[in-house]
Amino acid sequence: MKINISETSNPHHGAYTRLHPVVASGRELEHEDPEAVIIGGMVLDIHATPSVHANPGTTTPGKVFYMQGGVARNVAECMSKLGAKPYMISALGFDMAGNLLLEQWKTTGLSKEGILKNKDIETPVVCNIFDVNGEVAAGVASVEALEKYLTPDWILRFKSTLLSAPVLMVDANLSGPSLEASCRMAADAGCPIWFEPVSVTKSRRISTIAKYVTFASPNEDELIAMANALSGSGEFHPLKENHKKDNLSTESLFQILKPAVLVLLEKGIKVVLVTLGSSGVFLCSKGGPSCFKIPVAKTNRNNFSGQLYNAVMHNCPPNCYSGFSEHDRSNRVFAVHLPSLPASVVRLTGAGDCLVGGTLSSICAGLDIMQSVSVGIAVAKAAVEVESNVPSAFSLAVIADDAKSVFCHAKVLFHQSML
Repeated sequence: MKINISETSNPHHGAYTRLHPVVASGRELEHEDPEAVIIGGMVLDIHATPSVHANPGTTTPGKVFYMQGGVARNVAECMSKLGAKPYMISALGFDMAGNLLLEQWKTTGLSKEGILKNKDIETPVVCNIFDVNGEVAAGVASVEALEKYLTPDWILRFKSTLLSAPVLMVDANLSGPSLEASCRMAADAGCPIWFEPVSVTKSRRISTIAKYVTFASPNEDELIAMANALSGSGEFHPLKENHKKDNLSTESLFQILKPAVLVLLEKGIKVVLVTLGSSGVFLCSKGGPSCFKIPVAKTNRNNFSGQLYNAVMHNCPPNCYSGFSEHDRSNRVFAVHLPSLPASVVRLTGAGDCLVGGTLSSICAGLDIMQSVSVGIAVAKAAVEVESNVPSAFSLAVIADDAKSVFCHAKVLFHQSML
């Protein structure tokens, strides 16, 4: 679930100078295996849920939870639970929120080397107030430190890490210059880039980096904002209340969103995943379903990742989708609807991030994009059934079986040449 927040543009140069002894000494970081690089927010989420309908002007009985959050952090933690070891680049302060996040991060076994730590940083915090149905009623976000301290100078210190990385994910909490530096650095290293829009307002930052981006994962409103930013017009409009996805067939919803999707593809983005919540995902791309796979040399199939790869290859064999042939090439556009799965919903806040984390983990293991998104939806189902943003563990058998259900019920919506 995503909240629109106000923008702050205040780049802060030189913020890294008092930190990280390994990086400050100039020594290059070494990694035995290729791992995804994740750049973006580590955020303390405060979730307040009333037990009765709230009344303004007074307190309401309920529960308040502190949770480790942030789009990039959630994605990275999710990937770690699926056998990957992503390399995180972010920023934290030495305050209460930063200490809580860092202590939890240590339990993941992931590297802390890319996390900027500074006494002057106010660790990002988001406070969400939910209604009795579990939907966000209001929220306040204090995340300015991500723009102020995640500077191009800090990010470029890790260029060598990208040389063997199978993918870079950036979230739109980064400032425009930092997004540009990150994407250009990845492009120079031949590393594909995943852009996570974060919010409607911040999704517009795609306008300067679209030519670098391989994957983007907007919801419907973010898709509209991105299409307007890329086309330089205001011709695309959010769905009207009577056109909300719950009131439309899958085919009708896609026809409404298709012009905006085509703008993103025409501007160079290779794969667009339009996340639809309980209605599933539209997977749109140039080329056929096997249009993008990580080179074998950059895949990671150790332990859980390898087991996941084998289980999904067995349950979701590639090249079996009707309507496509081996002759599909990049001048053709295809769109597939992958359905969501029935779930016992507890909380929705981590679902989108876990969908991305599950998809990225699968891509890094060597699965194709159809298989990977099927896994992502299965992982998102597991996420909505727990209180935390990311489940404490995943069942390989359950994920593989749920991915098979999604994969087998995928439906081709569009397939034709862009010429």
